[in-house]
Amino acid sequence: MTTIKASCPTCGEVELTPADITLMVCSHAPLSYYAFTCGTCTDEVRKPADDHVISLLMSGGVKATVWEVPAEALEPKAGPALSYDDLLDFVLQLESEDLIAARATTVARR
Repeated sequence: MTTIKASCPTCGEVELTPADITLMVCSHAPLSYYAFTCGTCTDEVRKPADDHVISLLMSGGVKATVWEVPAEALEPKAGPALSYDDLLDFVLQLESEDLIAARATTVARR
């Protein structure tokens, strides 16, 4: 059986089998990664996987799972980041006016 060496940030070098490794290949290459659970400390370790790493892991018998990132996640975001105050204001607004429930009820009755 193939042995694959990887490194755990806590324990250092660990030996894994292809079944121990999850390889996630994304349609947006920078988001591809591989993950494994360290046999010593039981932490899940997740590391980026470029084309070279993907090729090496697949040649070692690791099965790849292909996933697509939603287009919305890659859209540029304009404006300031959402703050805790913004979120709190939103929650308070939802509590004072139950517009969402009112609309859902109206749509459900049609």
